[in-house]
Amino acid sequence: MYAIIETGGKQYQVQVGDEIFVEKLGVDEGEVTFDKVIMVGNDGSVTVGAPYVAGAAVKATLIKNGKGKKINVFTYKSKKGEKRAMGHRQPYSKVKIDAINA
Repeated sequence: MYAIIETGGKQYQVQVGDEIFVEKLGVDEGEVTFDKVIMVGNDGSVTVGAPYVAGAAVKATLIKNGKGKKINVFTYKSKKGEKRAMGHRQPYSKVKIDAINA
């Protein structure tokens, strides 16, 4: 059984036992429920929502919150002597999928 969920403006295909990295969720620890289930597949049968499947939910456990690798951003304007260096680390949440309720 698998499901396609939407969180943080992105879509993820998940199965029970998967560990995925999603945009940072507003919780520190505990169980998370994803209500925006776009599609549920089970042994050849597929249920597609319009836009979401009614009554479907995916239960997950938050493993940790963290930050991704640092990227360096450098802006430069030629012949003006203007330059600026910045860094960015994208926050994320790592979750483990526990159950798919369809």
